Amino acid sequence: MLVGVGLGPGDPELLTLRAVRLLKEAAAVFVPGNLAYDLVRPYRPDAVILEFPMTSDEDYIRECLEENADAIAPKAKDGLVVFGIIGDPNFYSTFSRLCEVISEHYPEVAFATEPGISSITAFASVANVPVAGGFFVSDGSGLESRIFMKVRKPAALAASLKAEGYSEFVLVERMYMPEQQVYRGDDLPEESNYFSILFARRSGA
Repeated sequence: MLVGVGLGPGDPELLTLRAVRLLKEAAAVFVPGNLAYDLVRPYRPDAVILEFPMTSDEDYIRECLEENADAIAPKAKDGLVVFGIIGDPNFYSTFSRLCEVISEHYPEVAFATEPGISSITAFASVANVPVAGGFFVSDGSGLESRIFMKVRKPAALAASLKAEGYSEFVLVERMYMPEQQVYRGDDLPEESNYFSILFARRSGA
């Protein structure tokens, strides 16, 4: 099992308790650079630093991803392996691309993620900017996905979004609570509760 663990925005005091526990329990820990290594070092000084270049050369990026996949996958097939990454592993992260490459060459490896404080939420704290109402986050590319909070009528909302080209839907109720429920695709309830989030992605995105 390979688990992408969010390490937060860079302050060692902002690691989650679960991140620390997984770092200690893992058979091996890998990180993409010195900043991530500095965060995991108190718990795993044996963590392996891998090269993930900041470049627009896609051929070189792919070469590094395949080399890193070959280093990680053999250990992840037999035990718990942690890939520690700055921020959150599901937001604009190297981890998702790494998983794609590992899946191609090592389909037997399973994946999971554990959230960390992302730069999006950390920014609001550092800048002292309360965020309320809808807001747009982008890396400069086109709008592919939308997230809706406090969704009371998820089936109706998904139906309206289909007319805008959205086709992939995931609804989570009471996230990380004992009553957590996850619904995917067209299997959305007519009504939901206050603690509900709907994710929608456009076709072909």
